[in-house]
Amino acid sequence: MQNNSIVPGSVLAVVAHPDDMEFTCGGTLAKWAEAGAAVHVVLATSGDKGTKDRDASPHAVADVREEEQRRAAALLGVRDVTFLRHRDGEIEVTMAFRNQISSLIRTFEPDALVTHDPWRAYQIHPDHRAIGTVAVDAIVAARDHLYVPEQLAAGLEPHHTSHVFLFSTDAPDHIEDVSDFMDKKLAALECHKSQLGHLPNWQARVVQWAELTGERIGARYGEAFKHIELL
Repeated sequence: MQNNSIVPGSVLAVVAHPDDMEFTCGGTLAKWAEAGAAVHVVLATSGDKGTKDRDASPHAVADVREEEQRRAAALLGVRDVTFLRHRDGEIEVTMAFRNQISSLIRTFEPDALVTHDPWRAYQIHPDHRAIGTVAVDAIVAARDHLYVPEQLAAGLEPHHTSHVFLFSTDAPDHIEDVSDFMDKKLAALECHKSQLGHLPNWQARVVQWAELTGERIGARYGEAFKHIELL
């Protein structure tokens, strides 16, 4: 199990919904940001279906969740948050969506891309499956100049991303020690009151999972990834 910390100069985290990032890699992104990395976060949706309130409109839910996400990202040291505003629960693996992510990779020029593991077995959430696939596919599209020629014509040069970190994975081989950043992770999650306010003991569950992960490398708290290095 790899536990040597990799600190990219720039990072692009591509996730499906508000709070996905904080749960899975919030400590790692905070750690990298404090070490000097430029951390950018892209959300495919604004979580507009994330409510049990039958009187709440999708637009109202999205507004709340976007504001929660901005506050959470600021606590973690994220440089900027981009909302693509696809419909929650309706993400599909399409060429247009791949090209959209490719343009963001070429714009932000990340050394590392962080996203959902699209190969996780029995992942029932369609958005998590789709965004992982699209983000990984977009790495190739962003890398080679003959892909998406209209982006090259618009001045977006190809970009090679050196590292991919997949979270929520069945095959973790890299664990980041986030022992010094657990407080920030929990504070960021606390911002998502619309999602967590009704869940008892969510903090204890998050801490317990981080403890179990950290044990694998002898750390108090950890976050796990499948790490792919692209040469």
